[in-house]
Amino acid sequence: MQKDGKYVYCIIATSYECNFGPIGIGGRGDLVSTIGFQGLSMVVSDHPLNHFVLNPENILAHQKVIEAVMSQFDSVIPVRFGTVAATPDEIRNLLDRRYSELLELLERFENKVEYNLKASWRKMGVIYKEIDKENPGLKKLRSKIELLTDEEKRKLLIVEAGHLIEEALQKKKEFEAEDIATSFRKTVVAYKHNKTTGEAMFMNTAFLFNKGREVEFDNIMTDLGERFKERSDFYYTGPLPIFNFIDLRILPEKWEL
Repeated sequence: MQKDGKYVYCIIATSYECNFGPIGIGGRGDLVSTIGFQGLSMVVSDHPLNHFVLNPENILAHQKVIEAVMSQFDSVIPVRFGTVAATPDEIRNLLDRRYSELLELLERFENKVEYNLKASWRKMGVIYKEIDKENPGLKKLRSKIELLTDEEKRKLLIVEAGHLIEEALQKKKEFEAEDIATSFRKTVVAYKHNKTTGEAMFMNTAFLFNKGREVEFDNIMTDLGERFKERSDFYYTGPLPIFNFIDLRILPEKWEL
């Protein structure tokens, strides 16, 4: 029979044992509870020690547990996905060993939540016309390609033009993402741009801000939606765990899956 360890979701400050229900990762209905040491606790559930599956279901379950904890606690420090300890004593020893560091993190991120904002251009034809207008060198290269009759040289220039377009598109994405992010500068504590996917998505940004300012965030999004209604689509989610602003490895490497 395979031995169970303790899957770790997040860290909270509490001296009381908590029960968050049978919502543990892995689909077995494991109870999510806490293991504590002197006012610090890790939120955990039972999980096979040497068998962990990396899939969308488990990633979502990890996040959902942390969100459930967030509904009851003002300061929640998420732990890296896929962290399993062997025994409760190992967790208590870890809390003891890194007590000051973890307490400082809880204080620093108290009442902080994360929102994620994604934005995409509606009409890529318009964007590529803007790129042509903003890059005279590209326009000249296009004209040269049209006049060439040597097929090999023409192919080489087409490849060169493709690279220039890719670079210009990336710069345009970065510029517009930063322009929109500055709209939140008086509301948020910090923000972080993440990778985008596809040619149309130009923004994938996480914002860190204090609980209670959600209405301000919503109002800014309403203004942006009106300002860019002909150009861009926006989609945002939150409040979320602060995954983008802390990547906590809390256990020895042999405990990391």
